[in-house]
Amino acid sequence: MIQQNRGTIEKLANHLSAGRFGEMRRAAQQPAAPDVFEKSSQSGYTPGSQAVELRPYVRISPNNRVVVADLVSGRQLHYLGELRGPRSARRFRLATRENGFYVPLESDLVERLADLDGRDMAADDADDLLKRDIADRLDIDHDDDR
Repeated sequence: MIQQNRGTIEKLANHLSAGRFGEMRRAAQQPAAPDVFEKSSQSGYTPGSQAVELRPYVRISPNNRVVVADLVSGRQLHYLGELRGPRSARRFRLATRENGFYVPLESDLVERLADLDGRDMAADDADDLLKRDIADRLDIDHDDDR
């Protein structure tokens, strides 16, 4: 019965998903392109087997997450921590177990960024200064403001 009504079922699915069902079905039928990023055991992504030039930069998202992302793909490379507290008393918290993060930051990155943990972020230019300090410590080019 399902096979006999497949056309109607697909039309309904396409209508309800605003056309995404057809796209998903076509994508499933096409051979998958190799993923250039593989999920690492830590949070974030690491380069896969294909050589891809990464252009990392430090980003503070609207929801106060502080990450290192790739400018080309937009993918998150490292989750560094977040800004916590009310706007007038915000502080940067490094992603460690001590700060209540489920998946802690890699130990070599914690060592390089440890003195930034708890940094006061109440000043108007604190976000830009934090991004520059993190970029300096992680040897990330920050010539152009992103």
